[in-house]
Amino acid sequence: MIVLGLLAAPRAVLHDLGLIHERTGLNALFVVVPLLIWIVVAVTRPVSPVRLLLGAGVVYGISLAVVHNALWNGGSTVPEPLARVAMTLSSLVTGVVVGAICGGLAWLITRRRTRPSGTNGTSGPAGTRGG
Repeated sequence: MIVLGLLAAPRAVLHDLGLIHERTGLNALFVVVPLLIWIVVAVTRPVSPVRLLLGAGVVYGISLAVVHNALWNGGSTVPEPLARVAMTLSSLVTGVVVGAICGGLAWLITRRRTRPSGTNGTSGPAGTRGG
């Protein structure tokens, strides 16, 4: 869980240092690949994918808060303490939301994978829905 959360942190560091930029292919790789790894790991483990990835999301949020606060250049129109609190809270919320979305996707994948064979979503005779 900790390793998964930290897997997504390098993008924040590289972005805050100005080494990668939004709307570029390299940035997209740093955004998407770690989250795909999260989902693959979650669907291959015998634990709750939602719990696992919510935990990873919390770790990711904490790492975002640390990185953003450490690398912040001080440019803000609000007082610094307020900016840092807002930065920290938004980082934590971002991590939890990302973890929840990935966890939900992983949960859906595991549900589809573990559905008994021959079950096609119907509960009546072939071609009918319940009833």
